[in-house]
Amino acid sequence: MRIGRLALLGMLLLVCKEVVAVDFKPPGPKDRLRAIGSTEGLGQSLRKALDPERDFEPIPMPKDGDWLAVNPEKGQTFDAFVKSKPNRPDKSRNKIYLLPLGQFAKGQAPPVDKLSEYAAAFFCMKVEVLPGMALKDSDITTRINQHTKKRQVLTGDVLRILKRKLPRDAFCLLAITMEDLYPDPTWNFVFGQASLRGRVGVYSFFRYDPASYGEKRADDYQKIVLRRSCKVLAHETAHMFGLTHCIYFRCVLNGSNHLAESDSRPMHLCPVCLHKLHHCIGFDTVTRYRSLHKFYAQEAFDHEAQWITARLEWMGVGTTDEPDDKATSN
Repeated sequence: MRIGRLALLGMLLLVCKEVVAVDFKPPGPKDRLRAIGSTEGLGQSLRKALDPERDFEPIPMPKDGDWLAVNPEKGQTFDAFVKSKPNRPDKSRNKIYLLPLGQFAKGQAPPVDKLSEYAAAFFCMKVEVLPGMALKDSDITTRINQHTKKRQVLTGDVLRILKRKLPRDAFCLLAITMEDLYPDPTWNFVFGQASLRGRVGVYSFFRYDPASYGEKRADDYQKIVLRRSCKVLAHETAHMFGLTHCIYFRCVLNGSNHLAESDSRPMHLCPVCLHKLHHCIGFDTVTRYRSLHKFYAQEAFDHEAQWITARLEWMGVGTTDEPDDKATSN
């Protein structure tokens, strides 16, 4: 069995499924440029940010068992994304809400305040954490997984509750949990499930903790869990904006079929996906990179901080100066 992702009837699931070999060929330079879309008329900083000449690696040929070796992905160009008329924040729905589900034990789970801070920097939107919801106080079905002997939560029950709790000003409401999840009695487990039209989702960080696999936690496991959790939060929330998996560059939107593959993908958006997210939100690119740099430096995510520094230098600005092109479409 492998981990896979399935979109069905407007629902996005990260699930277990059988491996089927797929003949994937990485797109060439011309295809990658076409996927980014035209940058004519954009501000100077954004044009530089979308220039793939430096700092972005083309997606490599997948290895056996990797996502693109077993899952057919056609790819989504920027132009195709715009034509799909994705969900976009507006004056009445402009906030990302996080709702902790179950226990977030200190020292064993990513701090919710840091996840909120990261989401705000990544999406340049207001993020609010709602009061946590205890499992014992909710009508949610649970079971014991026959393999891990750990409790699992039925995702459909969570989504049903979230739809009732959706604030009026919410772009989306995401439940985050350290509980393991399952979408149906016939499934072993699921990392997450989202109703894109309903603007609600639930994502688990349970299997990003080495202890969940019976492995010994390293001294820096809290940093590892936080990085993994930030990455999955960015990946899954980006789906709520209509972004599909990226097949053009190494990108946080790359699909992942196993933990090692998930760990290997970067935390940044490639030019194709950055262009899509900017289309939805309209953030200042320089400000966004600086906010992310501040978070990475604060959490000692050295590689990510260095990547942002290099990108800002390429764009002709530093990590602390004021943004210089807010008046243009950047």
